Amino acid sequence: MWDPAVPSDCVFVETTELTLDTSGRHFVDLTDRVAEFCRSEGDGLVHVFAPHATAGLALMELGSGSEADLDELLERLLPRDGRYRHQHGSPGHGADHLLPVLISPSLVLPVVDGRVQLGTWQSVVLVDLNEDNPRRRVRLTFLRG
Repeated sequence: MWDPAVPSDCVFVETTELTLDTSGRHFVDLTDRVAEFCRSEGDGLVHVFAPHATAGLALMELGSGSEADLDELLERLLPRDGRYRHQHGSPGHGADHLLPVLISPSLVLPVVDGRVQLGTWQSVVLVDLNEDNPRRRVRLTFLRG
């Protein structure tokens, strides 16, 4: 809520950018890095954004076979073949450009006392099937409550 007693030049937003190498990995666990970013921030919301046309962010359980299940699901939904009009890069690269339609490139998560309020088995995961570009950025923005 806006408070006229608070000077307009006070900073209510913190931001940082992560640089990642996704070589050989479809899933990158960002949970610890997001938690570290929020640790000293108090209450608010953290926005996680992948500024890429071929990557998305998901909340999912890791280490239980879910990664292989998601890989298989995405292969069924977005087969890596020559059917796409978008056809530069590696075979099936057009599918990479459809991934963010199914897996959003952003997440907003609540933070209480500097702790991201994830469920017991939830992890923050970058999903990236694009083998043509292993250099990824993810922007974290904290909005104080």
